Amino acid sequence: MIFHFPFSIRRAFSLPLGGLGWASFVLLLFLIAANLFCGSVDIPVAETLRILTSGEATKASWQYIILDSRLPQTITALLCGASLAASGLLLQTAFRNPLAGPSILGITNGASLGVALVMLLTGGVLSLSGSDIHFTGVIAIIAGAFLGALIVIAILLAFATVVSNHIMLLIVGIMVSYLTSSIVSILNFFANADNIQSFVLWGMGSFSDVSNAQLPWFSAICLLGILCALLLIKPLNALLLGDNYAENLGINTRSARRQLLIVTGILTAVTTAFCGPIAFIGLAVPHIARMITKTSNHAILLPATMLCGANIALLCNIICTMPHNMIMPINAITPLFGAPVIIYVLTSKLKIEN
Repeated sequence: MIFHFPFSIRRAFSLPLGGLGWASFVLLLFLIAANLFCGSVDIPVAETLRILTSGEATKASWQYIILDSRLPQTITALLCGASLAASGLLLQTAFRNPLAGPSILGITNGASLGVALVMLLTGGVLSLSGSDIHFTGVIAIIAGAFLGALIVIAILLAFATVVSNHIMLLIVGIMVSYLTSSIVSILNFFANADNIQSFVLWGMGSFSDVSNAQLPWFSAICLLGILCALLLIKPLNALLLGDNYAENLGINTRSARRQLLIVTGILTAVTTAFCGPIAFIGLAVPHIARMITKTSNHAILLPATMLCGANIALLCNIICTMPHNMIMPINAITPLFGAPVIIYVLTSKLKIEN
C-alpha cells in the first residue's frame, strides 16, 4: 500500500487570489441553504428551519418535502459532485490527458452497462426508485456498476502500457464507450417496455432517487472513495513528473495506478448506480479548479476540485427542481456548464501548439 496523507484543511483553503478557497466554501454553504429553502413548492423560511431543527411542521406535506425530498437531494448532489470531480482529476492525472474523464473514457458507460445487466435482466425489481427497495437490490446494482467501471478502467490501463499517444488512448476510450453503448442498446431491445422506461429515466440522471433509507449507504461509500482519493495526493503529484521520477521518489507507479483504478471505480460506480450517468462534471470541473487555483499541486487542487464539483452539482440541482410540478433531468443542465469549459480548454491548447 502506498497511501499517504499530506492533506491539511488549512492548506486546502489557503488558495491563491485572496482566500478564494474560503469564498468557495461560503458559496457551498449558500448553495446548500438554497437547495433546502428553495424549490417548486413555496415553504416559509421559518417553517423550513423548524422542520430541520425539530422535525415538526404545520403541514405534513411540508415535512415530507423538506426531510424526504430536499434534504436527501442536497446531500446526494454534494457528495455526487465531489466524487465525480475527484474521479475526473484522478483520471486526467493518471492518463496525463486533459480530456480524460469518466464519461469520455467510457467508464461511466461501463458502469451503466453493469446497471443495465442488473435492471433489464431481472424484471426491473432492483430499481433504485421507491422506498420499498430491498437491500440485496442495492448491493446488486452497485456491484454491477463497480464491475463494469472496473473492467473499462482495466482495459484503458492495459492499452496505456502499449499506446504512448494520449490522443490514441482517448480514441480507444471512445470506442470502448461505443461498444458498451451498443450492448446496452441490445439489452434494451430484448427487455420489456416497463424495464426500458425505468432504465431510460435512470439514464437521464437525477439526485432525487436516493431515499433516506439508501442515503447512509450512498454517503458512506462516497466518503470512503473521497478519503482514499485524498490519501493518494503524494503519488498523484509524483505521477505528474513522469514514471521514472516517481520511481526515484520511491513511488511504485504500477501500484499507484491500480489504486487509482480502484478509487475511480468506487466513485464512478456508486454515483452512477444511485444517480445515473451524470455527464461533464468529472470532465470539466478539474479544469475549472485549475483555473481558480492556478496550481497542479494536488494537495490544493484535489480538495478545490471536490469543492467546485459539489458547488456545480448543487447549482444544477437547484435549476432542475425550480420548475413547478416537475424535476428536470440533471443531464439537461450539466452540459451548459461543462461544454463551454471543454471548448475553452481545447481552443487554449490549440493556441499554445500553434
